[in-house]
Amino acid sequence: MLAQVSPWHSHALQRTAAGPAEPLAVPARMEWTTRPGNGPGAEILGPDLRGKRVLELGCGPGHNAAHLATRHGARVTGVDLVGLQVRRARSHYGRLNNLTFVAGHALHYLQASDEQFDAIYSVFGAVGLVAPELLLPAIAQRLKPGCTLAFSVPHPQRGGLRPSTDDRPRRDYVTLPDRSRLPIARWDFDATRWEKHLGREGLRLASAQEFHDARLGRWPTTLLITARRL
Repeated sequence: MLAQVSPWHSHALQRTAAGPAEPLAVPARMEWTTRPGNGPGAEILGPDLRGKRVLELGCGPGHNAAHLATRHGARVTGVDLVGLQVRRARSHYGRLNNLTFVAGHALHYLQASDEQFDAIYSVFGAVGLVAPELLLPAIAQRLKPGCTLAFSVPHPQRGGLRPSTDDRPRRDYVTLPDRSRLPIARWDFDATRWEKHLGREGLRLASAQEFHDARLGRWPTTLLITARRL
């Protein structure tokens, strides 16, 4: 798992070099897919998030976390593996209330925490990049009964790929801002295999939605899964 630090650090380093991080306006909506404006928003995390504790696993520059804290009144913690990303998120949104950014590994954060959350989510973040047999039980321990886990991952059929036929990760790549690519391991499951892994941890699949981005060809690009803790 920790071997994946380098590609993400390289990605953040190039983003940081492209320009200084400055305070940003809070995004008007939450994004789950590769195409802004496509798909649902924050409503899939719950009908009323005001005052609720929400955790993002892999917050990146903090856009979604800032939206939830400001537009929905949630108390949000965003965790990211790369310290540069956390620094960037704080530069963008550190002035906001109800919002905390933490540098650390998602699994380690969950295992060390004793807090219970009303929603946990990941948008192309830790889910799918950390072994599900380790990450999902840690999520289940920190999620309140009846509450929602939601995560979007690259669709296992993107670009004409076939979903994984077993529980092992497969080789994928991170495309950096300069268009170079670095290898990573990804658990590239379809909805049926995610449902199996979720069910083992007392997380019931609630929905599985796929989304397309016409800019990237005819294949679906994003798989969005929601589940509830029993």
